[in-house]
Amino acid sequence: MKGFRDFLLRGNVIELAVAVVVGSAFAALVKQFADSFIYPLVKLFSGGGIRGGQIVLPKGVTMDWAAFVNALIAFLITAAVTYFVFVLPTQKLLERRKKEEAVEPAKPSEAELLAEIRDLLRDRQMERR
Repeated sequence: MKGFRDFLLRGNVIELAVAVVVGSAFAALVKQFADSFIYPLVKLFSGGGIRGGQIVLPKGVTMDWAAFVNALIAFLITAAVTYFVFVLPTQKLLERRKKEEAVEPAKPSEAELLAEIRDLLRDRQMERR
């Protein structure tokens, strides 16, 4: 049980849980926006009325293409916001960190440091003579 508790409290699981909750709430918000504003506009531009945005097939079957367009627009809004709010800033941050890591000078090895100390000591002894 201790290992399981450590796993849950490690941080990644909690961050993932928060992301799922926020993502679900955001998806519900976008769906409601699309249902409240976009779907009526699609139906209005497709002729309005009860059958606006629908194709009536034989035997009373209807294909609601306006609902598909509405879902497609909701998906595009969600994808765009996710990209511009989460993915793009994360990529910029990672690029900045890579540049900072690349700028750091290469650290000399232990052998190089010892050789440099030896040379400095030798030069100092030469100066004293």
